[in-house]
Amino acid sequence: MRSAVRTRRAARLLGAVCGAIGAVAASESSCLAQAALGPADQAGQSAALPDPFHELETKYLFGFTEGADIGSEGEQSVEFESTAAFQRRGGRYSDVEQEIEYESVPSQFFGYELSAHVSGYDVAGVDGAANAHGVGFSGLSTELRYLVIGRGPGSPIGLTLIAEPEWARIDDLGQPIADYSSAFGVVADAELIANRLYGAVNLIDTPDIAKSPGQDWQRSSTIAATAGLAYRLTPKVTGGGEVEYYRAYDGLAPQALQGQALYVGPTLHIQFTGQTMLAAAFSSQVAGRAAGESYGLDLTDFPRYRANLKLEFEF
Repeated sequence: MRSAVRTRRAARLLGAVCGAIGAVAASESSCLAQAALGPADQAGQSAALPDPFHELETKYLFGFTEGADIGSEGEQSVEFESTAAFQRRGGRYSDVEQEIEYESVPSQFFGYELSAHVSGYDVAGVDGAANAHGVGFSGLSTELRYLVIGRGPGSPIGLTLIAEPEWARIDDLGQPIADYSSAFGVVADAELIANRLYGAVNLIDTPDIAKSPGQDWQRSSTIAATAGLAYRLTPKVTGGGEVEYYRAYDGLAPQALQGQALYVGPTLHIQFTGQTMLAAAFSSQVAGRAAGESYGLDLTDFPRYRANLKLEFEF
C-alpha cells in the first residue's frame, strides 16, 4: 500500500516537472521566433511605418520641360519665376525676365496661370542687333492647362494639353515690339519607379506674329521637343537632367527653316514644405546651326546658355 502511494506521488511530481520544462521551452521558442523576425518585421507586426517618399507633384520637376500634373482642385499659389539667357554671336548679351504669376486650379481637370513680365537686358555688339540696355515692363501672358489623363494607380502615364498666349512689348534683344504668340503643347509624364524616378516629354508649337516700329508684320514659329528625367535623392530633394531641341521657322505654319539648337543641362527641385517649392534649371547649347551659316552653334536665333528659377507659395 505504501509503495503504491509513493508511486502515485512520484508520478505527480514527474508530471509537474515535465509541465514546467514544457512551459519554459514554449517561452524560449516564442522569444527565438521574435528574434528571428528582426526589427523591421516586429515593427511591421505592431504598426506599418509611413513611407517618407510620399506622392510628389510633377509639374516643375523637369526644369524647362513641364510635368503633366496641374495641382489639386481648389489649390491657389503665387509664383516668382526668373528666366535668363546669355551669349549671342559677336558681342555681349544677357536678358533676364522676371514673371510674377498667380495660379489657380478651379477643377480637377483644369488649371490656369496669369503672369506679368519685367525684363532686364544688356545687348552690345551682337551681330544683327542694335545695342540696348535697360529694365522695363515687357508683357503679359496666361497659361491654360487641361488634364486629359491623370496619373495614378490605374494609369501610369499622365497627359495634359496646354495653351500659353502671350503679348510682349520688348523683344529678347531689348528692342520695342508688338508681339503676339501662343504656345500649344502636349505634355506627358510617367512615374518610372514609384515615388522615386519620373520622366516627362513635351511637344510644343509656338506660332508668333510681331511688328517692330516702322516695319511690316513678321510671322514665324518655333517647334520644340524636350524630355527630362528626375530622381528623388531625399524625400524633399529631386535632381535630374533634360534635353531640349528647338527649330525656328519663317511663317505661322513651318516653312523655311531659320535655325535649330540642341540644349542639355541639369535640374533641381526642392519641396521645402507642402506649400513652398523651389525649382532650378540650367541648359547649354551643345549643337545647332543657323540657315546660311557654318558655325557649330546657332547663336543667331538662340542664346548659348539658359537658366530658370521658380519659387512657389501655395495657399
